[in-house]
Amino acid sequence: MTDDRTYAQAARAWPFEEARKLVERYKAAAPKKGYVLFETGYGPSGLPHIGTFGEVVRTTMVRQAFQRLSDIPTRLFAFSDDMDGLRKVPTNVPNQEMLAQHLGKPLTKVPDPFGTHESFGHHNNAMLRGFLDGFGFEYEFQSSTDMYMSGRFDQGLLDVLRHYEQVQEIMLPSLREERAASYSPFLPVCAKTGRVLQVPVLETNASAGTIVYQDEDGSKVETLVTGGRCKLQWKPDWAMRWHVLGVDYEMSGKDLIPSVQLANKICRELGSPPPEGFNYELFLDDKGQKISKSKGNGLSVEEWLEYAPPESLALFMYQKPRAAKRLYFDVIPRAVDDYLTFVEKFEEEAPAQKLENPAWHIHNGKPPATGNGIPRNALSFGILLNLASVANAETKETLWGFVSRYLPQANPQSAPFLDKMVGYAINYYRDHVKPHKKYRAPDEMERKALEELLAGLEAAPAGASAEDLQNIVFEIGKKHPFPELRAWFKTLYEVLLGQETGPRMGTFIALYGKNETATLIRQALAGKIG
Repeated sequence: MTDDRTYAQAARAWPFEEARKLVERYKAAAPKKGYVLFETGYGPSGLPHIGTFGEVVRTTMVRQAFQRLSDIPTRLFAFSDDMDGLRKVPTNVPNQEMLAQHLGKPLTKVPDPFGTHESFGHHNNAMLRGFLDGFGFEYEFQSSTDMYMSGRFDQGLLDVLRHYEQVQEIMLPSLREERAASYSPFLPVCAKTGRVLQVPVLETNASAGTIVYQDEDGSKVETLVTGGRCKLQWKPDWAMRWHVLGVDYEMSGKDLIPSVQLANKICRELGSPPPEGFNYELFLDDKGQKISKSKGNGLSVEEWLEYAPPESLALFMYQKPRAAKRLYFDVIPRAVDDYLTFVEKFEEEAPAQKLENPAWHIHNGKPPATGNGIPRNALSFGILLNLASVANAETKETLWGFVSRYLPQANPQSAPFLDKMVGYAINYYRDHVKPHKKYRAPDEMERKALEELLAGLEAAPAGASAEDLQNIVFEIGKKHPFPELRAWFKTLYEVLLGQETGPRMGTFIALYGKNETATLIRQALAGKIG
């Protein structure tokens, strides 16, 4: 056994804990299909959001951990439930009146409101695949429509039909009385309207592979359940998919725990073991509400990537997956700086420690070296943001003027990751800092401290280091009757930067410039800032 596998067997990081479930599942023999199948599910009824991405990146992390623990091949299916009927019109898409005319039709039969793809389902699938491809995920996209229409699900549908009464016995106790009265696991696709119907099933014929249902006009219709003529309600559909494909691992949100339990029972009834699972907590928007594809609240994938690198998003997904977290713009700067810190630590850690570092899981064990264009903590995202703020930077060239003076060896060509960070900082400052900047005038005690800081900076040597400058700020804060040093730094942020939080001041002064910072203080004391 290699040292890497020995370390992996003892690793406490949650992806390794999850992966060991699969090692136990196949300790006697590898699966007959020849590989362990991971799956993520996606409902393309609205635009993809970060929660969708989170499921894929977290599942990928478990897959990577399993690959360190076992030699059994793996596959990852990104499965789209694109044959579901459009139940309501999303509020964050164009041409809503047009969409309303196609309610009930499979998403792959609803026209694309954006006018760029074959259908609304195809459009949203393309958005999902585009991001997953951009991040470099190794996955295989699977479409529910393709599975149903091609006949791949036919045997599973016939299995459900043969176990119709047993499936009903599992499902009906979970439903309201009114819903249970007309519930059937089969949803016929109307040959006349193309809509996915939720109508009573009057008869089943397992030997013929048919059902008889009551159409919306009251007539009786007999149809095969195969070949895309019917689809399943989503919980039986989930179970049937696991059964047919042999899914070994699938995550889901905490809100789906009852649904997972029902699907597990149905899967066993069909003759297959359900997959191993993991229930993660939900993301909340800025108001503490669950994020939703149809509402479009919270953050979109595209919005996060406007302000931060994808690695920071992966870190956000890795951290505390069983804890509910606010997912809004204000979490981005911390996520970026945490990512940089973990990458920097990785180089110095012992082999066993590396497996506990989020950077290992984000980069499949091979994080980039910090010298490869990634700034160290001296140039954190927070520092760049504050520099953009105080310099009112609108272009990368403006910010690079300060960065190059602080790091003469760095330029956009030699430090491409830093160059991206500069661009992200400008975008974030423009959209989420500048509109909310609010300066205040210092009180009398604060003025005296600022005047002393001004004198200290003017007396400091031209080549004063960030640490030397930090000591000057620190010592001045201790001389004045601030209730705590934190209040002194808060004063600097509110008076000089127009915000409640800010950077390590020594580093900021070294980057912005000692003389420039002195000018900033003079302007604040003269009431000419803000």
